[in-house]
Amino acid sequence: MSPLPAPAVPRPPLRVALAGLGVVGGGVVRLLQANRELIARRAGRPVAIVAISARDRHKDRGVDLSPYRWEDDLGALVAAGDVDVVVEMIGGADGMALTLARQALGSGKALVTANKAMIAHHGLALARLAEERDTPLKYEAAVAGGIPVIKAIREGASANEIARVYGILNGTCNYILTRMERDGWGFAEALAAAQAEGYAEADPTFDVDGIDAAHKLSILAALCFGTKLDIGAVTVNGIRDIIAADIREAEALGHRVRLIGMAERDGGQGNGALYQHVQPCLVPADHPLAYVPGSLNAVVAEGNFVGRLFFEGAGAGAGPTASAIVADIIDIARDEYGPAFAMPVDALDEAPAADAGARVGKHYVRLVVEDRIGVLAEIATAMRDAGVSIESFIQRGTDDETGAVVIALVTHEGPARAIHAALATLAASDHVVGAPMHMPILAL
Repeated sequence: MSPLPAPAVPRPPLRVALAGLGVVGGGVVRLLQANRELIARRAGRPVAIVAISARDRHKDRGVDLSPYRWEDDLGALVAAGDVDVVVEMIGGADGMALTLARQALGSGKALVTANKAMIAHHGLALARLAEERDTPLKYEAAVAGGIPVIKAIREGASANEIARVYGILNGTCNYILTRMERDGWGFAEALAAAQAEGYAEADPTFDVDGIDAAHKLSILAALCFGTKLDIGAVTVNGIRDIIAADIREAEALGHRVRLIGMAERDGGQGNGALYQHVQPCLVPADHPLAYVPGSLNAVVAEGNFVGRLFFEGAGAGAGPTASAIVADIIDIARDEYGPAFAMPVDALDEAPAADAGARVGKHYVRLVVEDRIGVLAEIATAMRDAGVSIESFIQRGTDDETGAVVIALVTHEGPARAIHAALATLAASDHVVGAPMHMPILAL
């Protein structure tokens, strides 16, 4: 008879330290407490919080923290001999978060973070440090919250050449645009509602100006195209200048307005460059992104063998973000990890930034002008001189209070720089009220 296999030796617990106990940190504690047994079975070993740290140890966070050792000194938290994994939930591209990340990886300890700003700005240096120490750097929660898009691209679609990746990467902006669409509100009203519901901060700049989405897009681009992170190459336009009329005109054209982050190799220019842009766009009403409501996020990746992959879900919040963080911890417990950006840092390409002005497509343009003779001729002349061909032209009624007229037009396909040139001319006109608005009309 063959001898019976020796019983498996139980693996020791994976010991975790948490830095930062805000909404997300509290969610991680709750998840690890509530699903302790299930997580241990899936990880093949127990996962145990051994130490925690935050600014205020006396704050009531609605979860029992008494079983865990409190560390006031982040350096001591990292240096502790009973810590295998450090989870960074402090936030910010630099400062304490970056110092903690460097110390953790430098000492050979695994790092899990939800910090998209830090990864976008310092991800290459941190990934190199992780490779040198042969220790995991995991950041699933940094992009699209609870949607497992990082894992899907790094692993599930790793054999594919990705043609482009795009999506709705900021829930605050999507909530604002959804309320403008649904309720007929202007931007200010919708932003106030987002702040009242907790979707937007008191200072919403990071979200509504597209910075948050740009961080996420740069990370996705590096993963999809095997290129080095370059947050400076992402051109960004937010949603502050969108008015209710833009939403109505988009609907009349069979489209919806969404803040879209898009990255595409070559940028349609055939020179190996990488196009990365965050901007409000007109999305066809029959495309899945047009049906993503409220604060949800969605990401689309197009592979040459797998086809179009669509991911949708909660992009923020305690539960979804904690879910992504703990999924990374489970991978580490299983010893399942590889290079942070799917290939070693030295194998990543140095892709030049594509010329966004050379990108060809149709555009929606909106101007608010004084109701005077000759204004339409002035617009037509500016477009003609810049080489912009107009497909359709819409003029709505005059506003009784301001006397201004909203004019919307759709261009034929042409380079974006021609639109920019025409609008620069019109912005200097005494008859144009406020800044002209333009949005690409996406062919998806």
